[in-house]
Amino acid sequence: MRPKSKTLTEQELEIMKIVWERGNVTVRDVYEAILRRRKVAYTTVMTMMKILEVKGYLKKRVAERAYVYQATRSKSLVIKAMVQDFVNRVFNGSAEPLLVQLVKDQRLSREDLEKITRAIQEDERC
Repeated sequence: MRPKSKTLTEQELEIMKIVWERGNVTVRDVYEAILRRRKVAYTTVMTMMKILEVKGYLKKRVAERAYVYQATRSKSLVIKAMVQDFVNRVFNGSAEPLLVQLVKDQRLSREDLEKITRAIQEDERC
């Protein structure tokens, strides 16, 4: 049996993006948002949101006969953890090969590289 992932699955991340965007949502809100992009069962969305609650990413409260969910973790913290997990698993903890690969694949524009350089310079000042 594989160990449980510390990060979000693709479906979980899709749901969390909707929650982060809207703030407070019901299962129906999320279901309808996903349904605009692809077919999905209402019960699947409900199950995934329960899983996210158990994992500690969502909390719920009752409002007018429906559960209203909101994120317990900020988008930036979750993304940071996912990036760290990816770098650790794929690149043995070193971000340099990731950046080199992004540059080689032309995924980083000159403007992106300038932003990275400024971020490094600002970090060095702190």
